[in-house]
Amino acid sequence: MEQHVTTAQEEDTAALTDVCRYRIERPVYDEGYIQTQLLHRRERCPTTLRQRLAQHVQCSSERAKAAALSFLPIITWLPSYPVKQYLVGDVVSGLSTGVMQLPQGLAYAMLAAVPPVYGLYSSFYPVLLYTFFGTSRHISIGTFAVISLMIGGVAVREAPDSMFYIPAANGTNASSVLDVEARDARRVQLAVVLCTMVGIIQLVLGLLRFGFVAIYLTEPLVRGFTTAAAVHVFVSQLKYLLGVKTQRFSGPLSALYSAKAVFSDITSTNIATLIVGLVCIVLLYGIKDINERFKKKLPVPIPGEMIMVAVSTGVSYAIGLSENYSVDVVGTIPVGLLPPALPHFSLLPNLVTDSFAIAIVGFSMGISLAKIFALKHGYSVDGNQEMIALGLCNFISSFFQTFAITCSMSRSLVQESTGGNTQIAGLLASLVVLLVVVAVGFIFEPLPQTVLAAIIMVNLLGMFKQTRDIPALWRTSKIELAIWLVAFVASVLLGLDYGLLVAIGFAILTVIYRTQSPKSAILGQVTDTGLYCDVAEYEEAAECSGIKIFHSNSSIYFANSELYVNNLKEKTGVNPAHLQAARKAQRNLKKRKQHKQNSTQKKEAAVKLDMDATHSEVMSDSQAEGHKNGQVTETHTESDSEMDRFLEPLTSIHSIILDWTPVNFIDSVGAKAMKSVIKEYAAVDVQVFIAGCSRTLLSELATLQFFTGAVTPEMVFPTVHDAVLHSQAGPTTNHSVL
Repeated sequence: MEQHVTTAQEEDTAALTDVCRYRIERPVYDEGYIQTQLLHRRERCPTTLRQRLAQHVQCSSERAKAAALSFLPIITWLPSYPVKQYLVGDVVSGLSTGVMQLPQGLAYAMLAAVPPVYGLYSSFYPVLLYTFFGTSRHISIGTFAVISLMIGGVAVREAPDSMFYIPAANGTNASSVLDVEARDARRVQLAVVLCTMVGIIQLVLGLLRFGFVAIYLTEPLVRGFTTAAAVHVFVSQLKYLLGVKTQRFSGPLSALYSAKAVFSDITSTNIATLIVGLVCIVLLYGIKDINERFKKKLPVPIPGEMIMVAVSTGVSYAIGLSENYSVDVVGTIPVGLLPPALPHFSLLPNLVTDSFAIAIVGFSMGISLAKIFALKHGYSVDGNQEMIALGLCNFISSFFQTFAITCSMSRSLVQESTGGNTQIAGLLASLVVLLVVVAVGFIFEPLPQTVLAAIIMVNLLGMFKQTRDIPALWRTSKIELAIWLVAFVASVLLGLDYGLLVAIGFAILTVIYRTQSPKSAILGQVTDTGLYCDVAEYEEAAECSGIKIFHSNSSIYFANSELYVNNLKEKTGVNPAHLQAARKAQRNLKKRKQHKQNSTQKKEAAVKLDMDATHSEVMSDSQAEGHKNGQVTETHTESDSEMDRFLEPLTSIHSIILDWTPVNFIDSVGAKAMKSVIKEYAAVDVQVFIAGCSRTLLSELATLQFFTGAVTPEMVFPTVHDAVLHSQAGPTTNHSVL
């Protein structure tokens, strides 16, 4: 028996033979052949506009059920809720988030320029409603610093302190006092109307399936914007931390004016207020650091904010911080919920622009976090339904005196990390807030405002950490770094509303810039393959003799068609205008040589005639004249077309192939520009072929009547390799074997 021993070399050879191979033999296809022989469109029954509308609006039990399930997602998951598996985690998560939501609701109401109790209202109604309409299982809906600050800016702009000064009893202007109750009532009305309008905008956009608008708020833009908002929030809380009495500013340069006002009056700092605030900041930061370091060992995060609120409220009540040390406190918190009331819609006209800004920013915050958690836990969220859910939360809640909300990053992280599995956690968190509002809200009346300022400032730490994006973006994308910086600087200097508009406008300009600055290259073939790569970048890529393959990673339309043509001429080194000028110079040179040659021939003929006349007197005049005319007719002038046949070719390039694989669309301006350049090259005997068009792009070209006159479908090839083989074979041998 023979024993076969497999060597290592044989194993390697066998492994190589098992590699998948790309082997195909077919003719070279051009688009004319494909359209007439290879592909045939499916026949579709023509439908009228009325029939298409009927298909969209027709109602059936299946469509009604699907619409109900989409509008009320709770119907899909609540009947199959796994109580034993999820309930404990949801209860722990809901209680933890609710305890955190209480102090944040009180604190962010200060940012919104309304009394603290309205922050509690805004932490109850929207959270309850989101349980029924939301699709995310982990985000925590409620008050958020950025949105609250934008609301506060609008409230202060429309109801500044100067509107509510009333003369004192003695009637002198110098002793006029601020009517705080009237001011706060007006600002509450503004915040409520703003919430109503934000809800309507989000609801309408969601119903119209405009959930995709958030994609225009790119991540660098959002992070730069929220970092700038953190600066605004921090500056706005300095006066509460120091106990300084300054007015609140809004509009462009408001952050600078606020900082200047605080530091100008810093000598009037309330020492007791500052000490309480600094102690709370240090303790809160320490607790957050412990939670972060030991998050895997702690069953639930330590509720630092709630501990600070409880302790500082007790201390304030015990030693009388307000009465004895003039420390500003929260003040009266009404017990119970307010009855529903219609918003004051007469205030609406001045708030439309702000409403759009708040609506889009609020939705972008919510959908960004929702997608992060959905990806992490393996489920999907519906962007349109999320916008509808936020719209309903804002719109319905506004009738119960709330201001606009979105999801909170810090609370969402707590809700997810403490074991939250469904929206039941959010429901329980809202019930915790409800318990405080209807029963024990009054116990927070002695709470110092500096404690709330400390809570806000410590919660801004995560936003300030976003400045770490700058070195990372510097290394990866200068354009995205520019978007981040423009969003940050514009929002800090111009305010959050105008800053957001500037940032979005700049982001759109960067898109235009990228199309105006495409990367172009000349491609070469990798030996023994059908692959074509940039010859300037890869050693293995070699240009095909007499052929230039031009690649540009952009579409061709009115904004960059001229740039595309210029890059084509520059990269290939074949400029039809220069070739025409050189050809003209060649013709002129040849004409001068021919004219000089004709003149020499005429002189030689004249000399010969004179010599003939001298030596032969018998020659008749008619014969001499005939001889002379014979010499002239022999030296006729050639036409340009006849002359061109004898001129040397001006370039060794006979074909240019345009790789249109990256081209997504083309408009009429781009189509005309390309037809024009194809004709220019044809005039200097350089053929232009197009390769790699998608079927959609070909349909657009057909609609634009691109294939007329000198441009035919036979000039278009499905791949660059087809075009190269056709160019190498010549125009007479079509459909050569690949």
